[in-house]
Parts: sequence; C-alpha cells; structure tokens
Amino acid sequence: MLPFARSFRYAARGLALCLRERNFRFHLALAAYMFGYLLVYDWFVLSRAEWAMLLLAAALVLGAEAVNTAVEAAVNLASPDRHPLAARAKDTAAGAVFLCALGAVAVGLVILYQPAAFRAMAEYYREKPLMLLVLGLTLTATGLFVFPDYKKKG
Repeated sequence: MLPFARSFRYAARGLALCLRERNFRFHLALAAYMFGYLLVYDWFVLSRAEWAMLLLAAALVLGAEAVNTAVEAAVNLASPDRHPLAARAKDTAAGAVFLCALGAVAVGLVILYQPAAFRAMAEYYREKPLMLLVLGLTLTATGLFVFPDYKKKG
C-alpha cells in the first residue's frame, strides 16, 4: 500500500510544478472565476449534466496543460539544443491545449448563454457598485497570481 500512497505524493508534486506554468495558472484562474460565480450567485440555471460538462471541460484543459508541461520538459531533456522535431513536438502539444481550450469555450458558451442571467448580473452590479470595486481588486490579485513576473521579462 505504501507505493500506492507514494504515487499521490508524486502527483501532488506534478501539480505543484504545473502551478509554475503561466498558462496553467491562467486556465486555473478562469475556471475558479467561472465556478465561483456559478456557486455563489444564482443567476445561471444549470442541470447536473451541465455541471458535469463544465467540470469535465475545465479538467480537460487543465489536464492538457499538465501534459503539455510534461512534453516540454521531456523534449528539453532529450534535445537541449534547438531541433525541428523538438519544436514540432512542443508546438503539437501546445496545439492540443488550444483545441481543448476552444472546446471548453464552446461548451461554456452553449451552457452559459443565458441572457436573463447576464441581465441579473448587470442589475446586481448596478445596485451594488462597490462590488465592482471588489471584482476589480480580485481581478488584480488574480493577474498577479497568473503573471507574477511580468516586470522581469522586458
């Protein structure tokens, strides 16, 4: 049973490594905002199947980002110098993430396009303008989480 338990430690280490990747943090933040709004406010009406589809779409994108991170690390190890095949492997893995993200956006649009919900959201912020400030502050904090080193790279 010990090796089985150890595998969870390795998985947690892998997720911690993913958190070092900007794109993983970006997708995680988007999912957190979406699910946060869906759980806190009752603006959107979702069935259990729709919840499941949104959860699966978010998990697919994050999983694809994790695989992309692993592919990049393996390619860097196998080919420390620039090579067309190394670039091809990395670009293909990134393309797979992009396809998953496009699919997740499509799922989100189909499920969350509820004009009444957006009207209720607009009315909420119109009645409680201070909450727009709170939203702005959380978006700023999220930006610092996603792009912590934006000043370091030029």
